Amino acid sequence: MREQVWVKSSYSGGEGGNCIEWAPGHAATGTVPVRDSKDPHGPALRFDASAWTAFVAGVKAGDFDA
Repeated sequence: MREQVWVKSSYSGGEGGNCIEWAPGHAATGTVPVRDSKDPHGPALRFDASAWTAFVAGVKAGDFDA
């Protein structure tokens, strides 16, 4: 994967846990890479851009609230 600008989720806590980052500039290729912000050199998962968009919309709508 080429060098990307990574964006930390606004839903990530400030305590150092449960933090993800995604690379929005890569979405034009049809996939969105997502990684653990605590392990920036570790693996990144790739999601279909439309699936990622639907997931983010669900998070914003509260569909996954416990």
